[in-house]
Formats: sequence, C-alpha cells, structure tokens
Amino acid sequence: MQRPAWAPRSIDISMPSVARVNDYFLGGSHNFEADRAAARRAMEFVPGLPKIMRATRAFTRRAVRHAAARGITQFLDIGAGLPTCGGVHEMARDAVPGARVVHVDNDAVAVEHTRAVLADDPHAGAVAADLRSPEAILTSPQVRELLDLRRPVALLLIAILHFVDDEDDPYGAVATLRDALAPGSMLVLTHASFEGIPLPPERAGGAVDVFKDIRNPLIMRSQGEIARFFEGYDMVEPGLVPMPLWRPETPPGDEDPYAFCGFAGVGTTA
Repeated sequence: MQRPAWAPRSIDISMPSVARVNDYFLGGSHNFEADRAAARRAMEFVPGLPKIMRATRAFTRRAVRHAAARGITQFLDIGAGLPTCGGVHEMARDAVPGARVVHVDNDAVAVEHTRAVLADDPHAGAVAADLRSPEAILTSPQVRELLDLRRPVALLLIAILHFVDDEDDPYGAVATLRDALAPGSMLVLTHASFEGIPLPPERAGGAVDVFKDIRNPLIMRSQGEIARFFEGYDMVEPGLVPMPLWRPETPPGDEDPYAFCGFAGVGTTA
C-alpha cells in the first residue's frame, strides 16, 4: 500500500480510522484503502451511512449559526475529524467573520491536515488530544492562546461520545469541560443510538461490529443516556431529537427521522 506524501510517517495506514472513514463517507480524499474497506463493510449493514454523515454536518452548521446568533464567537470542536466539505472554522466564519475556533482530534492525519489548512489563520488552530483527557485540551497552548474561557464558548461534541466507553467516564469528561467554560456557553452534541431505528437488530449490530476493528468500538446509548450529557445545561428547543428534526431549514422529508440512527441537541449554561 503506497503512502501518500501528506500522510504522517507515524501512522499505520493499514489500520482504519474513524476520522478517515467519515472523510470517505463525505466524499473526501484524505483516506486510505483500509478506511474505504471499513466504510464499505459498514454500509453493507447500514447503506445510509453517507446520508447520516451529511445530516450530521448539516445539523452542525445549523447549531453553529444558532450559537453565533446568541452572540458566541468562540468554538471548541472536539473530535473534529477532517475538514471535509467545510470545517467548523468555515461554518463559524460564515456567521461571525472574526470567530475563533480550535479543532481537537486524536487522529494524526486529521490534525496535520487541519493545521495545513489553517496555516495562515491567526484565529484558528488544531490540537492533537483526546476527549478522554479534557484537562490536556483545556491547558493546551492553542486553547489558552486562541480562546478566552472567561467568555462563552460553544463546545462541539459531534459524533464522538459514542466512541467513548463508559469505563472511560465520558460523563465526567463532559462535566469537566462544562465546568471550565463561562456561563452562557453552549454544548452542541450528536450521538448514535439504536432507539427507534427502523432496522433489524442484526443489521444495526453488524455495523457496530465493523467499528470494533477501528480501535474505536461504537457505544450505542439510549435517548435517556444521551440526555445525561446535558446535565447542568438548559436544553434549547426542540430538545434532544433525531438530527433532521433539530430546527430544520426546510420541511423534513418523508423519510423516518429515526433512520438517521441518533440524536442531536443543544444546551446552554446559565
């Protein structure tokens, strides 16, 4: 397998990565054959995965606009992945030209590519870190230099918490981040779930099994379990709902919203 010039020497390109699998789903080019093979295996069970990823990106864009309309100009995107089809820094700048954005990911390709994209941007940066170590994120040079944590921040946890096992205390990590941010900050979150999905259990379970090979087992949680991440936040209407139903810009289509296999929500601290 040939290594592209842009691929860091430190990564094993024979092992798939969640960030690069998602890049493939969104039509990006920063992925390897191992990532594409994993994506194709997952799609054998859930063919709509690319559509789910596009719905996730569309929700993120709507939520970022909502945060900007509430006066937030700082964004901390943890589990940012690759900036395929426009990253959060572009979404935020569309709404707030002077927005400051820090992207965080534990995938070397995602971090290196984002740094290259942001090389001439003094108000955005990328951090190599993991949600499981929130203190390392909060004390990173990029966060300390680019974000003023005394002012409200929009914390984005998009499609990441379902890759954090309960034994790694995801609720504690989210609480640590919440407590470090100023009043008026917002949590923007999506999370995969089996609840309500119109798929046979064996098909949904088959897609989950694929991710066991990506060193990031997929943890499906119920709507109630996902709602616990919003403890300490006031939910923004319409609450925690299937992604297409969160403040859609056009009327939702006829497709079952639960077919998007997850929930999305936004909360704000007092």
